[in-house]
Amino acid sequence: MSVIRQDDFIDSVADALQFISYYHPLDFVKAVNEAYEREQNPAARDAMAQILINSRMCAEGHRPICQDTGIVTVFLKIGMDVQWDAELSVSDMVNEGVRRAYTHPDNVLRASILEDPAGARRNTKDNTPAVIHMEVVKGDTVDVQLAAKGGGSENKSKLVMLNPSDSIVDWVVKTIPTMGAGWCPPGMLGIGIGGTAEKAALMAKEALMDPIDIHELRERGPSNRLEELRLEIMEEVNKLGIGAQGLGGLTTVMDVKIKDYPTHAASLPVAMIPNCAATRHTHFVLDGSGPALQTPPDINDWPNITREAGANVHRINLDTVTREEAAQWQPGDTLLLSGRMLTGRDAAHKKMKELIESGEGLPPEVDLRGRFIYYVGPVDPVRDEVMGPAGPTTATRMDKFTDFILEHTGLLGMIGKAERGPVGVAAIKKHKAVYLMAVGGAAYLVSKAITSAKVVAFSEMGMEAIYEFEVKDMPVTVAVDATGASVHEIGPKIWRAKIAEQAIKVV
Repeated sequence: MSVIRQDDFIDSVADALQFISYYHPLDFVKAVNEAYEREQNPAARDAMAQILINSRMCAEGHRPICQDTGIVTVFLKIGMDVQWDAELSVSDMVNEGVRRAYTHPDNVLRASILEDPAGARRNTKDNTPAVIHMEVVKGDTVDVQLAAKGGGSENKSKLVMLNPSDSIVDWVVKTIPTMGAGWCPPGMLGIGIGGTAEKAALMAKEALMDPIDIHELRERGPSNRLEELRLEIMEEVNKLGIGAQGLGGLTTVMDVKIKDYPTHAASLPVAMIPNCAATRHTHFVLDGSGPALQTPPDINDWPNITREAGANVHRINLDTVTREEAAQWQPGDTLLLSGRMLTGRDAAHKKMKELIESGEGLPPEVDLRGRFIYYVGPVDPVRDEVMGPAGPTTATRMDKFTDFILEHTGLLGMIGKAERGPVGVAAIKKHKAVYLMAVGGAAYLVSKAITSAKVVAFSEMGMEAIYEFEVKDMPVTVAVDATGASVHEIGPKIWRAKIAEQAIKVV
């Protein structure tokens, strides 16, 4: 019998969450580096370079890989012979660990969890509560698998009830393009097959806790149907040519993980959940001997990569840029932005729309004429930082506001993550605006381009407030130009055709 002390459990959870906020799993780093070395599309290659540079910077600086520091998911396997020396419940101990991790003064993590989700959507301020799954098993230890899952990838989760005779591979290949690039590829796919609807989703999430080992599977060959499916799905998905950040390229997924469970004869439930470029998970076991603290990896295991200067790199002064100048930019061009920009996410856009419709108008500090707005909810700064990690959020969430904002404010351009949907693209084309894409998964790297930051409106919204950033050489890609041409439509088409025509090895 093991006695697990309350403080040991809480300390282990808090330590693990801090650890995964700034250390990628090394198997993930290695897989991204291999994809980077193999990539032939310069835009996708640069996106992966930014992800790898950001990863190393975060490991060295102990700051979050992504500004979206995730919703905490915990899988607990509690031994039947475990005894607790605790006053709190197991769930309360987990949540106390989350609270301590996310409010750590040396590495404050963004609080993203909202209570009353269908109503007031109030921020809980400490990222609690976690999503906790508990199972009682034989033994005298507590086995903990823990992850911090970003909203951009979680929002792309899919569940389907297939007919037993349907092809799982066909469903995955048909579904992946509908997910866009908001899940920040390259990443992993977790797939759950069987059981019931909720069991399939749970298995898909748990599958993402496993390390990347598809190369080992390929070398030894599959030994069962699930391993065959892993290889088939990975090959077919990468043939789609979606590539890093949806820009087109050879690597969209770096591994496919599958778990299954017996199911009803009339059913074939399948859930698919992607992991993003901010893959964050770890595992530890408590045996009663004290806290289970994480062991820091060797920083020399990270590749030392520098970005390559491309042919289509343009330095842009945001304080003087004109609509005529922006109209010359082409999809896929790399821009280095300097000057002042405003920020704003979903809540800020909703508030701006309400103020304009009411006749009150926007605050004078939020004059958008001829300016750019960055879709971001940054992490608070610590120590001497100007701003904490400040990567982009998924741009499609702002699509329903885009036409209104462009029409009523004179906004010139937007910066966000991944593609724009048809409504957003149509609005951009109509108003001859532009949309620029920053790399999801490079939040700390982006923050180093911010030279000053101040809240100018809606301070009560916390990370949803409108800031004014001043930046120096912030890297972005032209994703939708003033004619409505989208690199997220053009790039994958080109690379899907190249892969098919040239039989390029994609896995």
